[in-house]
Amino acid sequence: MTAPLRTEEEAAAPRVTAVVGLLVVFELVSGFLQGSAPALVPAVQDWQSISASQAQWYMAVQFLAAAVAVPVFGRLGDLYGHRRLTRIALACVTAGTVLVALAPNLTVLLMGRALMGPLAALLPLEIGLARDRLDLDGGRRAVGLLVGALTLGSLLGHGLVGPLLALTGGVRATLSVLAALACACLALSYCAIPESRKRAPGRMDWTGALLLGLSLLLFLGTTARGATWGWTSPLTLGGLVLSLALLAWWVRLERDRPHALVDVRAVTHRQSAPYYVSGFLFGAVMLGGQAIGISYLAASTADEGYGFGLTTWEISSWGAVPHVLAFAGASLVARVSARTGYRRVLLLSFALMAAGNVGLIAAHAALPLFALASAVSGFGMGLALGGLPTVIVERSATDRTASATAVYNNLKTLGGSVAGAGSAVVLGSLVVEGTEIPALSAYLTIWGLSALLCVGALVLQILTGREVHAPGATGDLGSGARTTGGAATPGPSRAA
Repeated sequence: MTAPLRTEEEAAAPRVTAVVGLLVVFELVSGFLQGSAPALVPAVQDWQSISASQAQWYMAVQFLAAAVAVPVFGRLGDLYGHRRLTRIALACVTAGTVLVALAPNLTVLLMGRALMGPLAALLPLEIGLARDRLDLDGGRRAVGLLVGALTLGSLLGHGLVGPLLALTGGVRATLSVLAALACACLALSYCAIPESRKRAPGRMDWTGALLLGLSLLLFLGTTARGATWGWTSPLTLGGLVLSLALLAWWVRLERDRPHALVDVRAVTHRQSAPYYVSGFLFGAVMLGGQAIGISYLAASTADEGYGFGLTTWEISSWGAVPHVLAFAGASLVARVSARTGYRRVLLLSFALMAAGNVGLIAAHAALPLFALASAVSGFGMGLALGGLPTVIVERSATDRTASATAVYNNLKTLGGSVAGAGSAVVLGSLVVEGTEIPALSAYLTIWGLSALLCVGALVLQILTGREVHAPGATGDLGSGARTTGGAATPGPSRAA
């Protein structure tokens, strides 16, 4: 009985390789769409004749839609099939990109951007499909490839959308090219992708989804408008308090539900929680610090008294350095972890990010050293981008893969949102005397806080003190957790 099974697996291997290849294409396009969006904001503002505050919603509305779509699509994928929900997500994204390209006014434009929210749900669904179809070692390589493709796509989108805009001669034509890429991905999703075989028991928890969606929308919407309303205004403080109260109510409800949207008990287990918390801290450092570095590179000593006074294309060139290193780090995670274990890789990643942020403080007056510090931090981010979701997947139940990854993605995004709001407060508080220009001490403070957050995540990895199974260990990708009736009960895994 054993030999025929091995023959069948070997025969299926080429098909699995083809599946991973198509998923990598989806993530490249996903990264390209996400990376190009910020650079297109000025052009969209001129095209639609809208104010800067209105243009802010061009980014924010997709951000808010993604916060709701990621956990919902992740859970539906576990219940009804990851391929099916991947196609639905791509259909939503395609419709959204077409609406954006054809938008006659701001209302239609924002509707299209909202439809693009499921773009962020593609990665959890793809990881769920890879975990279902591949063995332990193959699944780990697949996660690294998918995250690396997303990082590379984001880099390409950020760097190429400017030349694309100049080549097409207008923002509508550029957006039409992006829509064509989304249409191509939707068509490819019907080619040679097998459906996942495992299904989670139970049904969709729509009440939990609604309550979580309301709390996330309220929290993220409040932080997005905090700088405009004032961070100490009753409207801002009331929105934050109400969102946290709704979130606490949601957690209480989810703990008592047999088939909840999120397995809260598994997420808060002492062997799993440190990695989710690390994801939140990682999002704060990575997402919250992107705009800070760009602002500093653009500032000039003649005007602000610090910075390097770089032009837009120079910022793109220097800013590409950490992105390239992040792509390299994410791509190498599986190979490095096969020798050292994922725990050591995560220790290294947060150590590099901490060192990189300290380096930004020390090298704030020397551009080559500043770029070197950014590169060190970027490589550490790449290792974390590939390592954290892999560890979280392996410590989740096999029928909760997409849901677990979706929780991690949302926590990472929330971390970025909180850090962005915190950075705005610091930049608005520490200013050059008699002006509203942020002082040098504001940037140094933000980089110092980022380094402390990385140290905090590093300490979490040390205190966890457990290693997930190494490649070749018995069991599947979920070897770090015992599955009982569809619920994950994290169990002890082999020490490093």
